[in-house]
Amino acid sequence: MSGHDHKTTLAAALATRFSRRNLLQAAGAGLLSAAATGVTPAIAAPKKGGTLNLAWVEAIDTLDPHLTSSAGSIKIINNVFNGLLKVAYDGKTVSFAPDLATTWDMPDEKTHVFKLRPGVKFHNGDPCDAEAVKWSLERVKSPGLKSPHAWKLEQLDGIDILDPMTVRLRFKKPFAFLPVALTGSTGRAGTIVSRRAVESAGAGFGRAPVGTGPFKLASWKENDAIELVRNPDYFEAGLPYLDGVVIKLIKEPSAAVAALMSGQVDGLSVCPFQFIPQLRKSPAVQVFGQVEGNYAFLGMNNRREPFNDPALRQAVSFAIDRQVIVQQSYFGEAIAAYTCISPPMTQFYDPAIAKSGRGQYFDLAKARALRSKSKVEGEITPSYIVTEGFTGSGGLGTRNAQLISPMLAQIGIRPKIELVDRAIWLQRRNAGDFDLYDEAWVADLDPDETITPEWSTGRPWNFVGYSNPKFDQAVQAASDTTDVPTRRKLYVEAEDVLMADAPLAVLAHMKVFKILSKKVQGFEYVPADLLNLHTVSLA
Repeated sequence: MSGHDHKTTLAAALATRFSRRNLLQAAGAGLLSAAATGVTPAIAAPKKGGTLNLAWVEAIDTLDPHLTSSAGSIKIINNVFNGLLKVAYDGKTVSFAPDLATTWDMPDEKTHVFKLRPGVKFHNGDPCDAEAVKWSLERVKSPGLKSPHAWKLEQLDGIDILDPMTVRLRFKKPFAFLPVALTGSTGRAGTIVSRRAVESAGAGFGRAPVGTGPFKLASWKENDAIELVRNPDYFEAGLPYLDGVVIKLIKEPSAAVAALMSGQVDGLSVCPFQFIPQLRKSPAVQVFGQVEGNYAFLGMNNRREPFNDPALRQAVSFAIDRQVIVQQSYFGEAIAAYTCISPPMTQFYDPAIAKSGRGQYFDLAKARALRSKSKVEGEITPSYIVTEGFTGSGGLGTRNAQLISPMLAQIGIRPKIELVDRAIWLQRRNAGDFDLYDEAWVADLDPDETITPEWSTGRPWNFVGYSNPKFDQAVQAASDTTDVPTRRKLYVEAEDVLMADAPLAVLAHMKVFKILSKKVQGFEYVPADLLNLHTVSLA
């Protein structure tokens, strides 16, 4: 969403979706308009055939949707798999649409009944039925898998197969985040996988994914390319238009941009901010991008000295000038963050937050006063791990670190920037082997995914080791109610605790860009860092 444009979030839609029997049945009956599904009406009949060549500068960890934590992987997964629901966007409103489900019924606020689309098959020919849905959801929830998305189904009490095409989910309590969790893209917990393929491939399933999507994996050549081919049996009539997609794995962003400008590739999955002004001027390309549900941040290790001291962390949070970060790191293609909740979450984001006094902001005098109260005296030189290159929609290599370091020097903190390979960076981040690190959480559509798995006690993505029972209680209570005003109040409470404790210093909410050649038609932009190729054709 550009600047301060506000869109209704999935969470907002949830307020009405959770009215009993206010269902997706009309959509399932094929009554959704093009605008409601986010389908852009074609000016001319799309041309069938052709291969789309894309440059991918993001890391791809696995194509197993239940195990990935990579935005680069999710963009591919969204074209290989489906969920019970999918994210839809009409240019103004983010909402839900049926995907593998055709109807969604709620006998009560803890029970969800989904009728499945008939005749859908996995790429290996197996039927996608209630048994497949049950097995997939139970796989995510299984402790043995250690899925980073298992938290999304923690409250799932049981799954019943009512008939071959109908499944009932019983939850222990109301679960406001459920619609996001059940999308096959951003949610991942609701992505339906082939049981036979998983059991056959074992740990290798992430390199041999089998879904129900419009494209299926043809090959994956390490550090070279991933090739997708058209699924001739895809359930959306007439789709996809393309014969295939070649994803060229290009680590260096400047090389990817050069490949686009020379016509070697037809698009970029994501684009570093410094190239956007140049690309906007090019008559040969289309630039898609808005401020999405995300935040970049500086994380501070709470488990060890020196940042186990709250006063020191608070000093850091007020020593950073976000406007400098926005202009110099993000080339003006971002807005300053005061808390983690971003503009697309319309029901929860405060557009007047800059004047509210809430959250974190630049105040050097306050930073110095807090520094003087910290237990750590004198100058300190904490380790600050960064990885070179463009690591995703918010990743900037060393740029943020080089801007933040002189800001912290003004309060007696001189970080030692350690530039390491991405694999080492991930290993050290996951092990808590750092004092400072920066990254971004992206593609969030609800406050629950924005702060709960990242900052709740003991969660897998809580790499800094933060823990505060008041925060934990507030986010859990917010997840347990579907009443938007109540949720809003609880998230304000949770964020106020989080920002005051400062296990992180929030930096910015960024635009996320997709760049496509003018010959690429029918692309549907969705502000959730997706690259949906279902309806794409080549002129």
